[in-house]
Amino acid sequence: MSTFEDLTMRMLASFDAKDRAREESFRRSREVVRLCSSAIRSVHRGELTVAERQMGEAASGLEDIREILKDHQDVRYAGFVDGAEQEYAEARHVYSIITRHETLTPEEIGVELVNYLAGLGDATGELRRHILDLIRTGHAEEGERFLEVMEEIYNLLMLFDYPEAVTRGLRRKSDLARSMLERTRGDLTNALGLGKVEASLRHLDSKLKD
Repeated sequence: MSTFEDLTMRMLASFDAKDRAREESFRRSREVVRLCSSAIRSVHRGELTVAERQMGEAASGLEDIREILKDHQDVRYAGFVDGAEQEYAEARHVYSIITRHETLTPEEIGVELVNYLAGLGDATGELRRHILDLIRTGHAEEGERFLEVMEEIYNLLMLFDYPEAVTRGLRRKSDLARSMLERTRGDLTNALGLGKVEASLRHLDSKLKD
């Protein structure tokens, strides 16, 4: 075999390996995203054991992806792995904040810092959903602590004012978090105000009956 033919075979083998790694890691990334979305829904439904299992499976999936792509870092940073890490970070944040009122550290979640922050930003949408659920079930007062967390998240994200090449879309997450915060603050303020009016009316009605 000539030198040129040998070189061609080796290059083709290298690209074949990279393509197989990409296909497998892409498939697993989609599965991680699906598991994390399901875990978030499970948290909202109060199915915490199910959510824990789904997040555990997602964590294992991310570990498999890192192993598959350990020799293909160009594929690792093609974008879809970041998306999976962000979804995982979001699920972990939502679970921890809603169930334990705690915000996990990047080390506890185990993803890259920019994906940790992006997941934190996305969590504001799920916290808004949780607050609206509290309002609908007559527990608007409990929503105040989650609104405070949303504000803390937004203030944190605003500190990372770096070029897009560094933060990879974090500015858009910050803008969405601000929108969620403002809308939720208005909804919660209205609900609390209405609750006070209703309480006053009940008190007045009780006095009139007496």
